[in-house]
Amino acid sequence: MTPQTSASRPAATSAASGSRVTATPMADAGADAAGHSVHTMGRARPFGWLLLVTSVVGWLASGQLVLEKLEKLVNPAHTTICDVNPWISCGEVMSTWQSSVFGFPNMFIGIVAFAVTTTVAMALLAGAQFSRWFWTGLQVGVTAGFVFVVWLWSQALYAIGILCPLCMVVWAMMIPMFVWTTIRNVQHGVIPAPAALARGLADWGWVIVAILYVGVVASIFFRFLHMFIPSTM
Repeated sequence: MTPQTSASRPAATSAASGSRVTATPMADAGADAAGHSVHTMGRARPFGWLLLVTSVVGWLASGQLVLEKLEKLVNPAHTTICDVNPWISCGEVMSTWQSSVFGFPNMFIGIVAFAVTTTVAMALLAGAQFSRWFWTGLQVGVTAGFVFVVWLWSQALYAIGILCPLCMVVWAMMIPMFVWTTIRNVQHGVIPAPAALARGLADWGWVIVAILYVGVVASIFFRFLHMFIPSTM
């Protein structure tokens, strides 16, 4: 038997590794594939943590809504944990057609969707790497969820006229999830955009989130102004 030389060992190792798939931990690189600098929130771990926190909180709120809905089905007179007054009531909102747009309670969508994003977040934190088509699919899903939440917000304020606190928790989680998923995909080229725009969005990401929060709070305040400032007329 001829002893294997040190020069031949890497080649043998390389050939052996070609016959199987190995997991490679992903570092929090500071640049994208093109070598452009990436904002901290566009890196794997920070984005993974944000996605995990927003997903878990959204899932818990959706889960509580499911439990309350089941109680309402068993006992229509059930008072939910967020039935505060005629203008703040999860139970009243659950009785509207907007709460079951697709023929089943909307909160079941949240249970499934937030479970998916939680799984993605855990995979990112574990070092998983995804192809561009996967990120495109995640972007489509998160965007659809955000649009649906915006529609539910408009219905709650201007059609139903009643607020659901647990629903508002879901709204609050979808805002940073959508903003930073979009910015992350712009930075990494999943969504084509000029480098200057990508940098600008990343630098102003949290400001955009704050502006959206302020917009939601302001819309609630002015819609329910009579609750905060009793009329003297």
